[in-house]
Amino acid sequence: MPFALKKTKSDRIVDAVIFAVLTVFCLATLFPIIFVFVMSITPYTEVLKNGGFVIFPKTVTFEAFKTIFSSNTVPKALQVTVFITVVGTVCNLAVTTMLAYPLSKKFLPGRNVVLLGVVFTMLFSGGLIPTYLTVKATGLMDTLWALIIPGLVSSFNVLIMKTFFEGLPYEIEEAAKVDGCSDIGTLIRIVLPLSLPIMATLGLFYGVNHWNAYFGGVMYLNDRSLYPLQVVLRNMIVSPAVSQELAVPQSALNAMPPETIKMATVVVAIVPVLIVYPFLQKYFVKGMLLGAVKG
Repeated sequence: MPFALKKTKSDRIVDAVIFAVLTVFCLATLFPIIFVFVMSITPYTEVLKNGGFVIFPKTVTFEAFKTIFSSNTVPKALQVTVFITVVGTVCNLAVTTMLAYPLSKKFLPGRNVVLLGVVFTMLFSGGLIPTYLTVKATGLMDTLWALIIPGLVSSFNVLIMKTFFEGLPYEIEEAAKVDGCSDIGTLIRIVLPLSLPIMATLGLFYGVNHWNAYFGGVMYLNDRSLYPLQVVLRNMIVSPAVSQELAVPQSALNAMPPETIKMATVVVAIVPVLIVYPFLQKYFVKGMLLGAVKG
């Protein structure tokens, strides 16, 4: 049996302090999420009775969720956000892979020049106004592609994926080429199946970024029917009349406070990410470690 050191009294005190500190940080992180969810399912009368602050509601109601989904605003914005997230993430991963895979080959002519250009864009960007003028000149204004194409590739993610590809055994690719695989075939049939950790990690980065897309929607979209969920949520929070943002009669909101509607919309915005993350968590740490340190 392995020899186990007996903890002294001071060691137990240190462990208790560390555990207490971590517990406080954990509760501080979870409390806003719990509070938002509780407020979204608490009846109006109970909210008023407790001065607008409820943690353990005595009764539960889902009328706020029924209200926001009975309007066309939130469901339409949710569809737009799902489209941007799915299509945008697929395009991001495809372009990032097509750039990172060739750059992982040291025999590529002009490799250092291209890498210098990639790193340069991490330090310097064109700026907000040139980007806006480019989007306008290319006819992307008031289209969902304005939220996808300008951020199609991330220089940081390219470098992470390139480092991951460099860590893959080159002998596997050589064996595939001996068997008659082309470069594209080797990438699709050999490299990509071995790259699930980094794909899941970067896919999570890109997906969360698209799901939280707000600034692009404000900058490039004038058609309210194309607003993503985050823009709709922002308008609901700053607007004094929630019924106008939801395009529903004020009588439909008389049974609940505007804050409850806002909290329910926040829950709709954050729950999908919370559901997806556990399925990608096992790849997340592995992908970051393998992509950050070669070998």
